[in-house]
Amino acid sequence: MTSDKKQLSELRDRIDAIDAAIHDLIMERTEVVEGVRKVKDSMGSKVMIRPSREAEVLYRLMERHKGPFPKPELARIWRELIVATLSFEGPFSVAVYTPEDEPGYWDLARDQYGTFSPMTRHTAARRVVEAVQSGEATLGIVPLPKRDEDENWWRHLVSEREGTPKIIARLPFIGPGNARNPGLEALVICPVEHEETGRDRSYLAIEATEDIGYSIIEKALTGAGYTVAFHQHWHDPSRPPGWFYLVEVFGFIKADGRQVKQLLGALGKKVNRIVQLGGYATPLSAQDLKPSKKVSGKPKK
Repeated sequence: MTSDKKQLSELRDRIDAIDAAIHDLIMERTEVVEGVRKVKDSMGSKVMIRPSREAEVLYRLMERHKGPFPKPELARIWRELIVATLSFEGPFSVAVYTPEDEPGYWDLARDQYGTFSPMTRHTAARRVVEAVQSGEATLGIVPLPKRDEDENWWRHLVSEREGTPKIIARLPFIGPGNARNPGLEALVICPVEHEETGRDRSYLAIEATEDIGYSIIEKALTGAGYTVAFHQHWHDPSRPPGWFYLVEVFGFIKADGRQVKQLLGALGKKVNRIVQLGGYATPLSAQDLKPSKKVSGKPKK
């Protein structure tokens, strides 16, 4: 055997050994996840999905990563690892908004929630909300709200009843990849509370007795230290109070926190209530996914 062939054989043997070590760690990780599930069961916890925790894992990995292995592919590996163990805690399935003229939402759902996770198609966003609310699906994929749309599916989340779906994530989280519509975005809904990561946006629904105007809402939010990222309103003349405003703000707002109470007071008597609709940890940015510089040796712990 020539020296080159010998070196190539040795390198392949090292790859095989590394593959075996990675496989051993995956099996060990799975055992730890099983331990977490048992502890949660003993505590009576019913929370299966923790999107903020999932985001923090990827934030941390992107920050510590070194070398030429591409970050988007690294993040995809971890998304599959995360989703593969969700079924340990109970049935897991995804309801996906898939209108006839836009198949891209299916791509977003698959990229975030796994190649083999059960998914069902729904041609109306409201039907996705109903599937999640009834327990037919664990979570749902709905279109990102836009000012020029009429469906306004988010109004079906304006409830303080237990089990009402909340907004928990924004897609794509890792980037568009090879999705059929690279500009498409969506939100994920599930009846779990938004947890703070330090890189968050929050959604509020404001219910008013009349059209109070967005400028008043923006002034109250600015006074409370929040910057608005998006706003939309919906009016139903057939039933009072009839006026609903959706506001997306930079930062984390706790559902039962003092911020909501302060905003309610600042907006005055024309506002009946403010309902926190959830929020999301911001997707990985181009800077997060920027290739790492080549380095020798092992990554720092």
